[in-house]
Amino acid sequence: MALSAALPASPVRAGDAAAGLEIARTWCAACHIVDETQQSGSAAVPTFAEIAGRPDFDEKTLGEFLADPHPKMPDMALTRGEIDNLGAYIAQLAP
Repeated sequence: MALSAALPASPVRAGDAAAGLEIARTWCAACHIVDETQQSGSAAVPTFAEIAGRPDFDEKTLGEFLADPHPKMPDMALTRGEIDNLGAYIAQLAP
């Protein structure tokens, strides 16, 4: 029992940034500029680098946003793992 008290209450999920880039290219690149090789995106939405550079950027908050579909974005129906991967990719773009 003492050992269980020393363990975190919930597991920390670490996303795979490389897999997140592939998800971004598949689902997000139609609107967002997702990496430095992409030539165009919608001017009405921020680039992934801009999202990562926001002072209030947080992977957990991003994950919650992506898990709850919004009218401005298509319902991508991403799994929890895919959301974690996408968040890890965006987080690595922070300056």
